[in-house]
Order: sequence, then C-alpha cells, then structure tokens
Amino acid sequence: MDTALFFGFALAYLALLIWGIALAMRHGWLTPANLPLLVLAALVYDNFMLGIGSFIGVGPLLEGLNLARFWVHAFVTPVLVAWALHTLRRAGFRWAQPRWFQLVSIGSVLVLVVIEILTEIRGLELVPREEYGVLSYTHAEPAGGPPVMVLVVALVLLVVGAMIWWKQKWPWLFLGALIMTIGSAVELPVASGAVTNAFELTLLISIMATKAYQDSNAPVRR
Repeated sequence: MDTALFFGFALAYLALLIWGIALAMRHGWLTPANLPLLVLAALVYDNFMLGIGSFIGVGPLLEGLNLARFWVHAFVTPVLVAWALHTLRRAGFRWAQPRWFQLVSIGSVLVLVVIEILTEIRGLELVPREEYGVLSYTHAEPAGGPPVMVLVVALVLLVVGAMIWWKQKWPWLFLGALIMTIGSAVELPVASGAVTNAFELTLLISIMATKAYQDSNAPVRR
C-alpha cells in the first residue's frame, strides 16, 4: 500500500509543480515567489524514489539515489524561509521592503543549509530498510526528533502564515503550516509509513495556493 501512496504523492507534487510553472509563465520567473517550485521538484524525486525502491533492490544504485534525497533536502527545503519572508514583502509590510530584508532572507537560507549539513549530512551512514513494502536507505542511527532546520522552517511558516492572515485576510498558509506541524507530532494508529506525508502535501498545497493568491494581486506579465 505504501508503494502506491508514494507514487500517488509524487503525481500530486508533479501536478502542483505544473501549476506552479503555469503561474511563473504568467507572472514571471525571476522572483523568490517561485522558490516553492524547487521544493516541489525535490518532493517529486523524493516520493518517486521511495516508491521505486523495492523494484530496484538493495545495492549501490538505490543507496546513491537515496543519498541524493538527503542532499537535495538539505539544500532545497530551507528556501521556503526565503519564500515565506518574500510573501511579507508582497503582502505590503513596509518594514519588509528594504534591501537589507532580502539579505536577511538569503542569509537565513544559507545558515539553515549549513546547519543541516553539519547536523544531518556530515558523517551520514545509510543502511537499507524495508517498511510496509517500501525499500529505502535511511540513517543508520535515526535522530530522536525532527532536524533543527525542519523545526525552524515550520516555525517561520507558522509565524508568517499568521501575519499574512492578519494583513491579507488569507488564512490558508497558516492553517497548512499548523496541520503539518500537528500531523508530524501526532503518531497515527495506522499501519503505514507514508500516510503521514499527506500533512506535508497539505502544506505544499497551502503554499502554492498562497502564491496563486498573491499572484492574482500582482500585475500580469505581457
């Protein structure tokens, strides 16, 4: 069942990615508003690799493909912080308009990438693991909780989501981040390791819906 779920998630993220590309073609590419497209592409890869693992089998190929998942996650997930801070500029917060605010956004991403590499990637040892029919390579010594980088990203999305709700009367980014946070913390009584990824999908839907909403209030590119 989990194999089918991961393939389903990959298709859902692919659909969101196509939607995001359509929005970018309409409103312009060179903007931090398009950063979630990197995350969506990474999630397509991540979920597809988890779905296809049992067909590849244990060996160097699958290990290399899974190692790439960890590196992509380390470099791509933090860009959601820059995207979230950019939504504050798009929402019209005056203190978010100066150049220094953009530099803070970029600096935050770089710091989070370094933290993830130092705490999760450095010295990483992968071992094969099969769970609910899904074969992948995971940490030899799993961490006791969510990585620092993930916690920071979740906190930023929650705070920014609340501010967007207040400023633009748009609650969905906050609700998506809240559902993701609660869903990740609660252990569901289901025989599946994939079903909890639905909370992550909910977050990405809320992120893309927020981008589309803010795009609708921006000039259309001709």
